[in-house]
Amino acid sequence: MGPYAAADAPDGADGADPGVWQQIFDFTDYAELLALVHHSLLAGALLGLVGGLVGVFVITRDLPFAVHGISELSFAGAAAALLTGFNVVAGSIVGSLLAAAAIGLLGVRARDRNSVIGIIMPFGLGLGMLFLSLYQGRAANKFGLLTGQIVAVDTPQTAWLVGTSVVVLAALAVLWRPLTFAGADPDVAAARGVPVRVLSLAFMLILGLAVALCVQIVGALLVLALLVTPAAAAARVTASPVLLPVLSVLFALVAMEGGILLAVGSSIPISPYVTTLAFVIYLGCRLVGSRRAARTTRTAPLAEHPPVSRV
Repeated sequence: MGPYAAADAPDGADGADPGVWQQIFDFTDYAELLALVHHSLLAGALLGLVGGLVGVFVITRDLPFAVHGISELSFAGAAAALLTGFNVVAGSIVGSLLAAAAIGLLGVRARDRNSVIGIIMPFGLGLGMLFLSLYQGRAANKFGLLTGQIVAVDTPQTAWLVGTSVVVLAALAVLWRPLTFAGADPDVAAARGVPVRVLSLAFMLILGLAVALCVQIVGALLVLALLVTPAAAAARVTASPVLLPVLSVLFALVAMEGGILLAVGSSIPISPYVTTLAFVIYLGCRLVGSRRAARTTRTAPLAEHPPVSRV
């Protein structure tokens, strides 16, 4: 069951190596194992909600690269906390906020922002690998920071996740309309008196908290699967400002909860399941969007130039 159980469980009932499919999908004693992950299911629901909503602005503001950059510093903060014996979630949050503040303050324009992110990413990853190499504890703890460890979510960690999620959701509720306006047309928003630069920094800090949440569950390497893919999939099938966040949250929830339920009886970490489900959802939405665009293209010339009857 996840990365922690893989090291302790026997290879098979008779001591033989299990088959590949048995390692990926093994529902033996599934009901008993499912009872052990109620904290994980709650954490997955929170991450689906937060990731789906924050992802809408990540897509509209063209910030997927920033998500990856912040995740590297979040990973470094979590690894530092693991090495020094502090709370890993707190370390992840501190790393994320530092990275988000640096990107928000130094990268006002898109070109500057990408340069800052390109500098932060290798620095954060290098620090994280240094801290992990110095850590002498369980190897599963190291592996979990990179690829996720949702089956190890406990009551204190759930409390951190709930508290941080409430902060993110409350901030989004307050800033949703001005963020939407500034994201759609920043020049007009600035002319109307909207503090575009302040909003940009505020959103980067919100994004930092969301990334820290996701790193704890799906790992630093695969954060994009929650904060980018569901919203990108939703944007393929709708442009409605109401339906877009709804579908984004729905897709994120399906990927997270489905990934947890598939990973419960497996020796494989949760992240491959979450990322695969999110990718399949994106492919389906892309197919639907492409077919819809093709139908629109075929019907548009007929509407603009109706056929002329022959005399």
